[in-house]
Amino acid sequence: MDQFTFFTASRIVIVAGKGGVGKTTVSAGLAMAAAQLGLRVLFVELDEKPGPERIFGCAKPLGYDSIEIDVVDPQTGGGHLSARRITAQAALSDYLDNHGLGRISRRLMKSGILDIVATAAPGIDDLLVLGKIKALEHERVADLIVVDGPAAGHAVSMLTAPRALHQSVGGGPIRQQAEEILELLADGARCQIMLVTLPETTPVNELVETAFALEEEVGVQLGPLVINNVEDHGELFISGSLNPQSAIVRAAQFHNSRIRLQSQEIARLAKSLALPTIALPFFPTTSGGVIASAVLGQIRLLA
Repeated sequence: MDQFTFFTASRIVIVAGKGGVGKTTVSAGLAMAAAQLGLRVLFVELDEKPGPERIFGCAKPLGYDSIEIDVVDPQTGGGHLSARRITAQAALSDYLDNHGLGRISRRLMKSGILDIVATAAPGIDDLLVLGKIKALEHERVADLIVVDGPAAGHAVSMLTAPRALHQSVGGGPIRQQAEEILELLADGARCQIMLVTLPETTPVNELVETAFALEEEVGVQLGPLVINNVEDHGELFISGSLNPQSAIVRAAQFHNSRIRLQSQEIARLAKSLALPTIALPFFPTTSGGVIASAVLGQIRLLA
């Protein structure tokens, strides 16, 4: 597949997956790969974790305001990549500021008003975050927005929150916001979800369940699946002349059993979901450039 076509198929890509499958690594790699192609890319982090800073080599932690990330490509000389962290509290403060309530917004934040509102109206915090992402897409702040989304379970509840609020609220700004987000999620040219997994039984099970839930309950378009930490070597030959109890033989047997297990799970995933897949190897480094190169290489292999 043409790489530029891949990254311009949708203006927002939300990356989700079970905790520990490398979701943040994949998100950052996608963002850097798109920027290397010359696109204006915004990376959005939703959790309070330091992973993106290490991958991007940031000197300071991500905040609500965007910071510029250096992207170096030997052919083009680089692209444009910025990154920011969006939390529900910051999004609410921003919303109040933009609607003439800046004077009281800081008082409300200090009083814990978001916790009160979230308790009274479940899903409102997710609506605030999605509403900010929708606003960024509407303002065309970037050609592509890559969102390092929450873990799979929270991703489903987050993306179903707008429909629940739209059905429960009779009118006003909350219902309008929910309606606009639902329109965004239903438009594949504006938003799609990329799910990440490991070639292991439990992560694959969760990915399949999440995929069906997102299609049935949200109606969002699913992009290619990303299978992370795939062994890039085949089974090892074990000579019959070696001591079967030796450490080297046991290590080879473990490696071969792992290869077979991964192959079985990859085949099971392909049978469960008729979606293209991107297989990424284990990365011994957190360098965003290395990850981006692997992502670009795999995209070329997509049909």
